[in-house]
Amino acid sequence: MNKKYLVKLTDEERQGLQTLVSKGRTAARTITRAWILLKADLGLGSGWSDEEIRTTFTVGLATIYRVRQTFVEEGLEAVLTRRPKSRHRFRTLDGEQEAHLIALACSKPPLGRRRWTIRLLAGKFVELGHCDHVCPETVRQTLKKTN
Repeated sequence: MNKKYLVKLTDEERQGLQTLVSKGRTAARTITRAWILLKADLGLGSGWSDEEIRTTFTVGLATIYRVRQTFVEEGLEAVLTRRPKSRHRFRTLDGEQEAHLIALACSKPPLGRRRWTIRLLAGKFVELGHCDHVCPETVRQTLKKTN
């Protein structure tokens, strides 16, 4: 067993994980990670191999590796809690621009057209000077919000 990250739980950590998995009142991801730590624990003897853990709990080897790594580097709490999302998306259109887009969508379509398409709306919106560039998906999502 030549592993880079070895899991050695203290008695308190082991007891806390055992109560966590026995209650079953937590997210499935958390319970699975708790089981992985319990079975990989080298504190009371030899822990299970990664292959045994993989087949028993139907998780990937990469998941087992990441659980071990996170436990060794960051601790038990980091393994059991989800990280907050790091990607923050900013709104493309503000409220005034959305109002102009909705008004444009409610107006008569261009000559030779029966109705507005998403791409036509995006092009006309930019042509009218409300913004420099707008993606058709942004137009679609904005109009979907107002439906």
